[in-house]
Amino acid sequence: YHDHALGITRLNVYMGLAGFYIVRDPATETALGLPSGEFEIPLVIQDRLFDINGQLVYPVGGDNPTIHPFWVPEFFGDTMLVNGAVWPVLDVKPGKYRFRILNGSNARFYEMQMQNKTSNAAGPVFTQIGTDGGYLGAPAPMQRLIIAPGERCDVVIDFSAYAPGTEFILRNFGRSPYPKGVTPNPQTDGQIMKFRVVAGVAHTAPLPNVLNPSLTAFPSIGATITRTRTLTLNEIMGPGGPIEALLNLTKWGDAVSEIIDEGTTEMWRIVNLTGDGHPIHTHLTQFQLVSRQRYNVNNYTKAFDAVNPVTVDANGNITLPTYTEVDVTPFLQGPAFPAPANERGWKDTIRTMPGEVTTILVRAGQIGDGSPYPFDPSAAPGYVWHCHVLEHEDNEMMRPYSVNR
Repeated sequence: YHDHALGITRLNVYMGLAGFYIVRDPATETALGLPSGEFEIPLVIQDRLFDINGQLVYPVGGDNPTIHPFWVPEFFGDTMLVNGAVWPVLDVKPGKYRFRILNGSNARFYEMQMQNKTSNAAGPVFTQIGTDGGYLGAPAPMQRLIIAPGERCDVVIDFSAYAPGTEFILRNFGRSPYPKGVTPNPQTDGQIMKFRVVAGVAHTAPLPNVLNPSLTAFPSIGATITRTRTLTLNEIMGPGGPIEALLNLTKWGDAVSEIIDEGTTEMWRIVNLTGDGHPIHTHLTQFQLVSRQRYNVNNYTKAFDAVNPVTVDANGNITLPTYTEVDVTPFLQGPAFPAPANERGWKDTIRTMPGEVTTILVRAGQIGDGSPYPFDPSAAPGYVWHCHVLEHEDNEMMRPYSVNR
């Protein structure tokens, strides 16, 4: 959860108005027998800048100051925090630990790997057991774990094979902006925290082979698709650089265009027309990832621009068209890659990468059987979907949507 003050979310979150809460089903937790108590630890990962007095610093000058005096397209700090502590050390006993990981950074994607501090060899794997919306169908071992801003990963790490005194660094290999930006500095933003194995015994029971039987077949949503939407991620360039980021070339204050009937399922095909990755987040609804697929960026952009012309004058004033949806199907290239093992679950935040179409199934109903919400979802003020890079969210990359009952 975090503050959503319009236009200053990035600042309020940066100053600390963010955290996460854990929703449990006691019956399920007991049945699965996962690490708990001292062996279940939440980790909020953030990057920050500090001045010589230890005070938080956020850039006060915009990258394009003649148009945006205060806006920077993305914020990246050089100091890594976990649960508010700078480059912390966690003592762990041989055995399994459950870590509920939240990327609480404004804009930074993390591509994480455990690394032996002495030999630099790869350390224990991440076994992901859950996503934003609950358990995966089965545990998914990952040598590297990618997590975008606002995304959550529920993982188990097993330290049972390592002797007391062994140390591991949680490394970050994610470029900024992701995926083609600046490589992390191994001495600063390339390291997140240290794990130090100490004497004792942690959780030793094996993980279950099945976590959520309803997700054994994936996607598990068998409902009829009532509508397919093509949604675009847009960056408006002007004199001196980017001016704003948009969804469907539409501003926050424009009329609601995504209206879903409760109990129905829609297919959203999200076309990333920008050069960076965007974590797209929906409020209220959960969804399942169907696939990611490359598309012909140049040809689709030409077809899109022909019916959605945008003009920007020398002063950065933007004239936007009335958005016209352009089907991306004729421009798809190569195979559609299904959801990887660690994304085969219910989600509310998904990584959409440049040059790709990310297809999701959005269901306006409760997780599981899709039954009606226990409240009226059509009540004001409604809900939003947005990019979870907070600098983008604050500069128009957020849209309201409605669920009708």
